[in-house]
Amino acid sequence: MKALPSFAIVASIMVAGPALAQATSPADYVAKAGAGDLYERTSSQLVMGSTKNPKVRQFAQMMITDHTKSTNEVKAAAKQAGITPQPPALMPDQTRMIAELRAAPAATRDQVYLTQQKAAHQKALALHKSYAQTGTAAPLKMVAGKVAPVVQHHIDMLNRM
Repeated sequence: MKALPSFAIVASIMVAGPALAQATSPADYVAKAGAGDLYERTSSQLVMGSTKNPKVRQFAQMMITDHTKSTNEVKAAAKQAGITPQPPALMPDQTRMIAELRAAPAATRDQVYLTQQKAAHQKALALHKSYAQTGTAAPLKMVAGKVAPVVQHHIDMLNRM
């Protein structure tokens, strides 16, 4: 029963996919990428405090490292594009996922985390690929193209866990 909200999130991402195909403004791309990275770091820090699984711990640490790096890269590219990036803020769906993760019993928290990570990474991959193809700010397009394969690598790792 507890996994149902995660499935609802996956379904909403699948429905939202076509909307991401529309041109995203540079400022929207920066905000969405920042929110995604913030979610990845926050959820990973949360699970690091409770997991006993070394593979989950290693993955969570990688998420903190990689998503800190991508946030810094997007911020630098935004500045090159003449955009002043705002501090990242979670989107409502990400806030709900963090609350769900916090509320998950310790026995199921790792699985909730991994399910959420798959959904969040699919959304992030769609965002970065779309902006790399259709974005209007060259520095951000370049970073989006650089970040997308890293996100795909994370998805591949999740699929093997």
